[in-house]
Amino acid sequence: MAFENLTDREKQVLANLISYYIQSADPVGSRVIANKFAMGISSATVRNTLQDLEELGLVEQPHTSAGRIPTDLGYRVYVDYLLKPEDLTEEEKQVIRNTLLREGRGIDEILGQTSHILGDITNQLGVTIAPQFDRGQLTSLRLIPVAEDRVMVIVVVQSGLAKSVILEVKTQVDHRALQEVEAVLNERLAGLTLGEIRRTIDERLAGVRDEGRLINLIIDSKDKIWTDASKSEIRLAGADHLLSQPEFSDRERISGLVRLLEDGRILSDFLRQAEKEGLIISIGRENKFSEIFDCSLVTSSYQVGDISGTIGVIGPTRMAYSKLASVVEYTARTISDVLSGIDHEKEDESS
Repeated sequence: MAFENLTDREKQVLANLISYYIQSADPVGSRVIANKFAMGISSATVRNTLQDLEELGLVEQPHTSAGRIPTDLGYRVYVDYLLKPEDLTEEEKQVIRNTLLREGRGIDEILGQTSHILGDITNQLGVTIAPQFDRGQLTSLRLIPVAEDRVMVIVVVQSGLAKSVILEVKTQVDHRALQEVEAVLNERLAGLTLGEIRRTIDERLAGVRDEGRLINLIIDSKDKIWTDASKSEIRLAGADHLLSQPEFSDRERISGLVRLLEDGRILSDFLRQAEKEGLIISIGRENKFSEIFDCSLVTSSYQVGDISGTIGVIGPTRMAYSKLASVVEYTARTISDVLSGIDHEKEDESS
């Protein structure tokens, strides 16, 4: 079905039906549309138009005598062609920016708070996924003694993000030896992605002399140091918002969703499709898992140098797409700015 083949009346009736249904959660009748939206046509004309939309697969009747509700295809047409983004208020923007711009916090705290912001503002389930360090290029590596038998390895990637790992050494390593090993590691590994280092570190460090055997320890610990520990780090907030939605009054339906959410790796791998692609809205059965066939996902990527992550919201297909798309996009841009050390609003004020 080509959207271009819809008449202006069909487009307007579909948009009005979805708009009302998002607010009411009740099937919408022709009389409601005719009276509520003052379209200048009779309820009989609206009813005929709804029948045409039903034949096109854009709306359906949940019960014989009930009004209509949108189908997944109806929502897709609405999102792709009829959606008018709703601007955020200055207050909403300020809440997002003030929360994310607090100083002295790392990426874990920022992403954790972001999931709460998304959940609270949208009344849906807020989701954030940490950036994939695996794709980041190594800028520098530091070896810092933290105890007689422990060394902290700090890995800094090109975006400025860092991760640290504690290694236990069998013998005490003096400061000079640490400096020498640190210099060798930076010389041979800087500029490579963490994934490349993990796959080839054995060959790249072959033949390096190391009396304290620290090099061997670092090679043996490659999965610990260079593996992207954030792959399963998905943060969720606002589950209570989902439970309050009429779509999830069915205990079996909500239990299936909860099982999926509990397995963070499966969902995070699915949500990473948004990385490098900007805003993505997936609706109902467009989603990969049956547990979220009744849900829509609004996700967007944020960028930190050469690596990216994903944020978004999960809720019933009956969601306020126009508002949610604006919230997710603005929050993703703000995270990118904050983690990159940029504050465009301050720049605008000073110019």
